[in-house]
Amino acid sequence: MTELLTTYFPELTARQRERFERMGPLYAAWNARVNLISRKDFEHLVERHILHSLGIAKVVAFRKGTRIIDVGTGGGFPLIPLAVLFPDCVFHGIDGIGKKIAAVQGIIAGLGLTNCTAEQVRSTEHRQRYDVIVSRAVTTLPGFIRDTRHLVAQGAGRLYYLKGGDLADELLPITQRYRVHALSEYFAEEFFATKKVVEVEL
Repeated sequence: MTELLTTYFPELTARQRERFERMGPLYAAWNARVNLISRKDFEHLVERHILHSLGIAKVVAFRKGTRIIDVGTGGGFPLIPLAVLFPDCVFHGIDGIGKKIAAVQGIIAGLGLTNCTAEQVRSTEHRQRYDVIVSRAVTTLPGFIRDTRHLVAQGAGRLYYLKGGDLADELLPITQRYRVHALSEYFAEEFFATKKVVEVEL
């Protein structure tokens, strides 16, 4: 389970490796009850979900105490892998689907994560403020920015958005400063050939 992760993150502590090892059985158990990941895709859990989530950590190292919200967390990606990797930061995941949030809460508890919470609420209705927004392609980027900008202090926040494919048309309307990081520069697997992290200054 952790062999692929330690290839790219050799500095993982024994506690972090142990938690990543436990993710597989926990996700298998919860996935049998709630459809978090398709059965066909589950065999690629480490590469396509855990390592993909950690792609954000290849472009930014969150400082101690950073408050991070994962909007549209779904099955807990990138929320849970990032919370394991950055134990000194505070993570909160939100999603509109209650069954998924219940599963995510169960996985957080199963891993013994004390720096990570999850809540059923839509981004447009959430009123807390954070330092950073993360997400994994829940909608088009301009619409996502419009619906989430209130979650960070204007001019002081950052967004790290995991996205695949050709982004040219999607980036055209964005007026904020942004940078596109190709995950193929960090990960050799074919899955990452078109995967990117879009960093936006909010």
